[in-house]
Amino acid sequence: MRIKEKFNFYSDPGHGWLKVPMSVLDALGIKGRITPYSYQRGENAYLEEDCDATLFINAFKEKYGTEPSFKFHSTDRRSKIRSFDQFGQ
Repeated sequence: MRIKEKFNFYSDPGHGWLKVPMSVLDALGIKGRITPYSYQRGENAYLEEDCDATLFINAFKEKYGTEPSFKFHSTDRRSKIRSFDQFGQ
């Protein structure tokens, strides 16, 4: 499986989320461990920054031997990610 070079990290004044394709979560074997504090939309998960993003980063490093790369996006307004479906629903 080819992994994207960069994963997008989005943040608003209160929180942050890492956008990861569901297929990557499947490849890492962690999809079933993502909490409902993360969100989903279409074929992507938006992993909350505290636990789920850390789980992803650690699994990625273990499988591929390197840390994933990130592109950061921030806003001073409420993120639209907060209106996405909770993960697993």
